[in-house]
Amino acid sequence: MSGQHDKTSVAAISILASGGMAAAKFVVGIAIGSLALISEALHSSIDLVATIITWAVVRVSDKPADDEHHYGHGKLESISALGVTALLYVLAGGILVESYSRLREGTPPPTISAVPFVVLVIDILVNLWRARALHRAARETRSEALAADALHFASDVMGSCAVIVGLVLAAFGFWWGDAAAAAAVAVMIALLGLRMASSTVHTLVDRAPEGAQEKATAAIRSVPGVIDVDRLRVRMVGATTFIDSIVKVPRTYPIDRVEEIKRNAEAAVSKAFDDADLTFTAVPVARDNETVRDRIMVIAHNSGLAIHHVTVHDLGAKLIVSIDLEVDAGMQLEAAHDIANTLERSIQEEFGADVEVDVHIEPLEPELPFGVDAVTERVQTIAAALTEYAAGGEIHDIHNVRVRNTDAGEIVNFHCRATPSMSVIKVHEHVDAIERRLRRAFPSVKRVISHAEPPRA
Repeated sequence: MSGQHDKTSVAAISILASGGMAAAKFVVGIAIGSLALISEALHSSIDLVATIITWAVVRVSDKPADDEHHYGHGKLESISALGVTALLYVLAGGILVESYSRLREGTPPPTISAVPFVVLVIDILVNLWRARALHRAARETRSEALAADALHFASDVMGSCAVIVGLVLAAFGFWWGDAAAAAAVAVMIALLGLRMASSTVHTLVDRAPEGAQEKATAAIRSVPGVIDVDRLRVRMVGATTFIDSIVKVPRTYPIDRVEEIKRNAEAAVSKAFDDADLTFTAVPVARDNETVRDRIMVIAHNSGLAIHHVTVHDLGAKLIVSIDLEVDAGMQLEAAHDIANTLERSIQEEFGADVEVDVHIEPLEPELPFGVDAVTERVQTIAAALTEYAAGGEIHDIHNVRVRNTDAGEIVNFHCRATPSMSVIKVHEHVDAIERRLRRAFPSVKRVISHAEPPRA
């Protein structure tokens, strides 16, 4: 809201300045008969109209997007700038016609006094001040309407200087000086209108700002996890930079990781552009370093299948794949076999028909049933047994033993420690041996869940 307050405040002050100076120049111009001064007064009058339009537009352009304006109201500033440009060309044409008429007919020069020079010097100082204030506000708020208004007042300075030159020529006896100065003012107005029209039309036709595409692409590519930016489009609506991007991400990443990449990309773009709105479309693609196991896991994930223990043997001329496929324990064998065959065909489509695929069908592990904690004596008994089975081996320090009674049987959880340099497979073998001994000694134990960790530092 502070940006909008700055814009409206500067525009409101500019209205008062425009009105006062336009009136002063017009009155003096009529009094001394100076076409150049009257032309500059009319130019200032157009600036007054432009400033009033700007003041009204900036109060609306900062409104947020709604159901009818999905990209906000920022383009109202561009439309207002285009309308002001049209007014400038009408004014420039009228001044040129009148200048030509006076030069052809040899109209007497204006009456020269100190008054018009004083008015013009004051006008130059006022215009320099408000052009600077408007330019600063336009830069801070990225307002196209305020930038156009600042350009108006900067041109007024040049126009006033041209009028002074014309009056000086007239004072030295060059009768055509005033009409020539008016024509110069008209030319400057036309050039100003051309510059404004070019910038405004570029915005209205959604021309990408200079260097914005490269800047946005670099910001997104800097985000970890982004493989490449496939397509990126940029357009300005008011002060907001709207960016539509299609970004390649690894297909092996889970959804929450892709969402994290999207959030990081939005942060990177917001840092590169003060006010940005990013549309991020993720396209999963295969990476160059993707392994055979990665590709198989993607195939299973895309099919909604639970697999584990994927073993790949590359024999050079032939690829052999073994997979454990988990299905509903109550599913009929025929249905489970069809699922396994479908998975095999999908893998062969990915790697070639000569790949050998063996799928081992397993019942899907059910969720652990609800239970209650066993009594202390039972926990102590099982903890003692675990400590005994681990004695003298690679596994030690059995701790955090928990036992839960369920309808399916007892569920045992425990933590243990092992040598940090041991491989995962070795740790698993030793722990698995302890678990098997516990189930043999306590037939009521349905499942044993262990957690191995390195010794305390």
